[in-house]
Amino acid sequence: MPEIQSYTMNFGPQHPAAHGVLRLILEMEGEVIRRVDPHIGLLHRATEKLAENKPYNHSIGYMDRLDYVSMMCNEHAYVMAIEKLMGIEAPIRAQYIRVLYDELTRIANHLLWIGAHGLDIGAMTVFLYAFREREDIMDMYEAVSGARMHAAYYRPGGVYRDLPDSMPKYDYSKWRSKKDVDRRNEVREGSLLDFIEDFVDRFPGCVDQYETLLTDNRIWKQRTVGIAEVSPERALQLGFSGPMLRGSGIEWDLRKKQPYEVYDRLDFQIPVGANGDCYDRYLVRIEEMRQSAKIAKQCIKWLRENPGPVIVDDHKVAPPKRWEMKESMEALIHHFKLFTEGYVLPEGEVYAAVEQPKGEFGIYLVSDGANKPYRVKIRASGFAHLAAMDEMCRGHMLADLVAVIGTQDIVFGEIDR
Repeated sequence: MPEIQSYTMNFGPQHPAAHGVLRLILEMEGEVIRRVDPHIGLLHRATEKLAENKPYNHSIGYMDRLDYVSMMCNEHAYVMAIEKLMGIEAPIRAQYIRVLYDELTRIANHLLWIGAHGLDIGAMTVFLYAFREREDIMDMYEAVSGARMHAAYYRPGGVYRDLPDSMPKYDYSKWRSKKDVDRRNEVREGSLLDFIEDFVDRFPGCVDQYETLLTDNRIWKQRTVGIAEVSPERALQLGFSGPMLRGSGIEWDLRKKQPYEVYDRLDFQIPVGANGDCYDRYLVRIEEMRQSAKIAKQCIKWLRENPGPVIVDDHKVAPPKRWEMKESMEALIHHFKLFTEGYVLPEGEVYAAVEQPKGEFGIYLVSDGANKPYRVKIRASGFAHLAAMDEMCRGHMLADLVAVIGTQDIVFGEIDR
C-alpha cells in the first residue's frame, strides 16, 4: 500500500489587498487535516487606535463597520460603555427600541449566516429564501436611520429619533407591474411599527420553510452531524460565547445572565445544543430566530402603548431639537459644539458587553477626562472562535473545513480590528 503523502496547502485568498478574507495554511495528510494555521492581519484597519483620536460620538459609525452583519448590536455596546462612565440612562422607550432593533439585527445576522453556510456546503435554495426576509429588515434599518447597513442610530442617552409614522413605498415603473407594486405596498400603508409587526407575525412560518429545506435533509445532516464537536468544558476553556457556546450545551446568554436595558422584563428562552457539533449550532441559531421574533412582538406591544422621549434632555450629550436651533442661537452653538468637540467623560475605566448574534461583544473604555478616549479595546466575539479553528478541524476531511468555517459565523471586520 503506497504511503499517504503529507503536504502543505493554502486555503483561501492570500493577497494582502483583498478585503475581509480568511487565509488558512493547512497541513494535510491526503484528504485529512492535520493542522490549521489561520493567518489574520490582512484587513487590519486600526479601528481601536482611530477611536482614540476622535471625539467619542465620532466613533459610533466605526462600530457598525466592525461586524457589518450585526451593526446596531455593536453600536449598542459602545454607547452603553459611554453611558456607564457618564452615569446616564436612556429613557425607557429608547431602551425598548434598542432591544427591538437588537433582535431584528440578530435575525438579519442569522439569515445571512444560514444563506451563506448553506451555499458553502451545497444547499443553494435556502440562500434565496433567507435574503427575501433579510431585505425587509434592511428596509426597517433604512426607515429609521436612512441607511440600509451602517445606521449610526444608537446614541449615548438614547436613539437618534423615534420610530417614523410611515414607511417608504415602491414606485410604479416599467419593470414592475402595477399589481406587483400594489401587493408590495400593502404592508407599507401604516407605520414602521405596523411593518415590523407584520414581519414578525409571518417570520416563524418562514423559519419553518428553512427547516423544511435543511433540518431533516440527509445531505445537510451528513455534512454537519458529528463535525467539529466541542465539549462543554472545552468550549468554556476556549472562550466561546453565543451560539458556539450554547451549541455545546452551556446555557449562557448575557440577555438572561447579566440583563441590560429591558431584557429582564421580557419572556424568552435560551436554546442549547446537546452534542456541540455543527448540526447543534445550526439548530441553536434556528431557534434563536424564533425567540428574537417573540421578543420583538413584546417590544412592539409596549411601544404602541407607551409614547415618550427617546433621548435624554441634556444638550451636553444630545443635540437640541431642530425647531430650537432655528429659534435660539444658544441651541445652535450647543449643536455645533456637540458634533465638533463632543463631550467630556469623567476619568475612569468601564467595560460594557452585549449578547451580539455571534457571541459576547464588549467595549473596554478608559477615559483620562478628555473629549476622546485614552484607550479603547474591543472584545470581538469571533476572535476566540477563529483561534479554535485548528482544534475543531484536526482529523476531519478537507470538505469539513468549509462546514466549520460556516458554523463559526466569523466576520473579519471585527477579528481584524
